[in-house]
Amino acid sequence: MQIQPVVILVQPQLAENMGMTARAMMNCGLYQLRLVSPRENHLSDKAVSASSGADEILQNAVVYASTQEAVADLQQVYATTARHRDQIKVVHNAASAAKDITRQCQNGVKCGILFGPERTGLNNDDVALSDAVVEIPLNPKHCSLNLSQAVLLVGYEWYKQQIDTPDTYLSTNGTEIADKEKLFNFFEFMEDKLQNNKNYQDDEKRPRMIRNLHNIFQRSQITTQELNTLYGIINHLSDNLQKK
Repeated sequence: MQIQPVVILVQPQLAENMGMTARAMMNCGLYQLRLVSPRENHLSDKAVSASSGADEILQNAVVYASTQEAVADLQQVYATTARHRDQIKVVHNAASAAKDITRQCQNGVKCGILFGPERTGLNNDDVALSDAVVEIPLNPKHCSLNLSQAVLLVGYEWYKQQIDTPDTYLSTNGTEIADKEKLFNFFEFMEDKLQNNKNYQDDEKRPRMIRNLHNIFQRSQITTQELNTLYGIINHLSDNLQKK
């Protein structure tokens, strides 16, 4: 397993939230969970059920009596908080923290991310144990997050640093983008069907009309399946016109 940050829940209150945190972690490829004085049993039926198949993270979680003990073997600790603290700290947003954590891990630095109790968040003493703070900018009128939501937001930003995926792509659903030869054949077919169109018969209008039609299909990343559909539609319309 690659070097990755440890997720540390400080005094989590509800078993369901610990389970949902495990689920969020597995969504993001994070597997190391530490718990500081959890109020409920992280291996209870409620927790396991809420983990939705990520119970191996709960099974392997390590419980500590204090935050200091939970971070003692780490070299770089990040504290998540929604409130400004009266402390001088480097403050990251989630994306910036993810980049920094990835860089640190790649250099062999053992990192951890602290998340506070559901009701109050981390206290000042816990934040003081960290090297940097992670703030997630949200609507100032309502910036409260469920514990697992906070883990998911930070974890997802970390996971994006580990994968190489395009921002957008075309899902062709088993077909493929039509090559130029198929497009050229379709253009010839379409122009043949337009022989009786008045604009097509006009020598002055025809070149522009043809270019416009070509451009519509050239920029659309049309697939071979879609071309076959268009062949069928045009043939159907053409046959109906001839019958009238």
